[in-house]
Amino acid sequence: MQTILILNGPNLNMLGQREPEIYGHETLEDIQKLCEDKASDLGVRVHFRQSNHEGELVTWIQQAAQTPGPYAGLIINAAAYTHTSIAIHDALKLLNIPIIEVHISDPETREDFRHTSFITPVAAAVYKGLGANGYAKSLEHISNLIHTQ
Repeated sequence: MQTILILNGPNLNMLGQREPEIYGHETLEDIQKLCEDKASDLGVRVHFRQSNHEGELVTWIQQAAQTPGPYAGLIINAAAYTHTSIAIHDALKLLNIPIIEVHISDPETREDFRHTSFITPVAAAVYKGLGANGYAKSLEHISNLIHTQ
């Protein structure tokens, strides 16, 4: 069974408490459960991680780039690092697996500084503004990519 790595960036551990008018009331644990259930339905596994530290996210991406790699695909919600991290962008370029970018809100409808993504240029697709359901859609998409390779 293939495994998909799901990485979550800074402040996502505060979902449910942080700006519920933007991010909703679901916690990151709720989203993890949603992903695990969806993965089971799709016949894949997920490895779900979160960090507030850019370097830790880069390290996890580099580990995913090892050949042979432990992961068939990567879903990433880099949160604020989406708009600032060339280091994460460069690490993602190391990967030879599909990458899907996901955001709970739609950054393009928010402050101007959120309109630029350093993840999008290396992603096969972007899901944004769908709340936690964006993770489920991302899993469906990446599962299809993996199974058609």
